[in-house]
Amino acid sequence: MKNRNRVPGTPPPELDELVRAEDRMSFAYFEHCVINRSDNAITVADAAGTVHVPAAALSVLMLGPGTSVTHQAMTVIGDNGATVIWVGERGVRMYAFGKPLTHSSALLQAQARLVSNTRTRLAVARAMYQMRFPDEDVSGLTMQQLRGREGARVRRVYRECSARNGVAWDKRTYDHDDFEAGNEINKALSAVHTCLYGLAHSAIVALGCSPGLGFVHVGHERSFVYDIADLYKAELSIPVAFEIAAQQPDDIGSATRHRMREAVYDLSIMKRMVRDIRGLLGNTEPADDAETDHVGLWDDKLGEVAAGVSYGEDFDEDFDGDFRE
Repeated sequence: MKNRNRVPGTPPPELDELVRAEDRMSFAYFEHCVINRSDNAITVADAAGTVHVPAAALSVLMLGPGTSVTHQAMTVIGDNGATVIWVGERGVRMYAFGKPLTHSSALLQAQARLVSNTRTRLAVARAMYQMRFPDEDVSGLTMQQLRGREGARVRRVYRECSARNGVAWDKRTYDHDDFEAGNEINKALSAVHTCLYGLAHSAIVALGCSPGLGFVHVGHERSFVYDIADLYKAELSIPVAFEIAAQQPDDIGSATRHRMREAVYDLSIMKRMVRDIRGLLGNTEPADDAETDHVGLWDDKLGEVAAGVSYGEDFDEDFDGDFRE
């Protein structure tokens, strides 16, 4: 009887066997290849040969033009909680992601609660801006004032990176539908920001949060992704883009991704993202039972009661259906 119910193939890993989000490699990019599965790893085959990549160690897998991926490969990637980004020609992208690396909805509930109240939402938004201005007190500034301060800061970062690397800078211009239409620095910026958004997306969903519930950004399915990514652009992606643009490589997209991977590792961005997301949502450390299959029932007076319990005995058999006190 036991063998009859067994699912063929390598069983998916248990949650406690997965590599934590902050300990995973940043991202891997492949193009013009076939991606398949071998046990709990993915295989990447092209004319040069085949390499094995442990699926549990992936944070973001970027699939470029000419890539074919099998159903089994996507199964193991999803089971291991990695984010998959299809990066097509002309910058067209499609996003998908696997399971969270937690069974707990505690952070998601905190995120929903904080974003649903104007006062707490403003407090989180101010905390995000405070991370950009660590030596200043922004607690009394309005959102309009904060946006103005941030705009001036980002423009200053662009000017400084331009002068330091000798790369001419005018303004950020790009076409989502035509990557090649931009100049070299704007191509580099598009490439690094795509990587950064993928990393933020991966960290958010790995923690069980919603990519769409943003505090500063609103109205997009990746609003929270943009919120988190913006925390690191001035330190990470913008300097990398100007550095690579100054080198004038033949393939600026590839060169930018390689340098971005190194910078992500050097700055421990994945660990910082996990820590910062938890901190912004009021949960700096995972709870002791955060990785368990905890399921409760909501109660309007008690907050939560146990699931899997028959509550029918709480009511008289002649109960007429009137819940009024």
